[in-house]
Amino acid sequence: MSVSSTFLATDGGGYEAQMGRWSRRLAPLLVDFSRVSSGSDILDAGCGTGSLTAVLAENPNVCHVTGVDLSAAYVQYANLHCATPRATFEIGDITRLRFGAARFDHAFSSLVLQFVPEPDRAVRELRRVTRSGGTVAAATWDTRGGLIVHRMFFDTAAVIDPNAGRHRALACTRGMSRRDGLIDAWSRAGLVDVETGSLTIRMEYGSFHDFWSSIDGHDGPYASYLATLANDTRQTLLELVEAAYLDGAPDGPRSYAATAWCVRGRVP
Repeated sequence: MSVSSTFLATDGGGYEAQMGRWSRRLAPLLVDFSRVSSGSDILDAGCGTGSLTAVLAENPNVCHVTGVDLSAAYVQYANLHCATPRATFEIGDITRLRFGAARFDHAFSSLVLQFVPEPDRAVRELRRVTRSGGTVAAATWDTRGGLIVHRMFFDTAAVIDPNAGRHRALACTRGMSRRDGLIDAWSRAGLVDVETGSLTIRMEYGSFHDFWSSIDGHDGPYASYLATLANDTRQTLLELVEAAYLDGAPDGPRSYAATAWCVRGRVP
């Protein structure tokens, strides 16, 4: 059986510090873009710690949201922190959904598909479980040109560690992190009236400690890369990233733009 995700997902609280707080900012923009219909029963596939699910559950057009994620730790976190009768969470695989055909009015996937080795299979599953006339919508970070924090980290690492270039290339060249890649995947899945756009938020940190502690955790591509480093290289990287964060000014708050590509399509 193939691996369904390359994302290292072990700690719900750690993911919240690194990415969950930004997922919550992105979620309302994706919901607005998707144009959810009244009375909707919705799937959030790859729900993580429940950021998008919670926003959807607050939408007056939504009756119920089912959040599914491969990580038991993330599902547990979501159940603890998104206590509403309009949302339920369960462990599941976006490429092998347990639901019958046409089960949902709409299906969403936010910040997930770039980590799925078989993204076409995932998109086909989202289409399969969505009724005719319903929509499938997703967002993925523009890691090459729209995610400053990501480039700060990996561009700095590549200066001191030849192996970092491989990690950077993997992060920046995934097809699902490109607008054209999303359009092609939606079209291959048989979705119609495909539309795309971009969504931009600000990632705001209170200090370099806030910035680095969110990176130096147990989850995601940063943790996967940092685990490969010797202690001295890791310390050098920390110091260089700190210099980039400070950019010649005293430590304190910083705000970085973060842009995601978004796509929606209708099930014929």
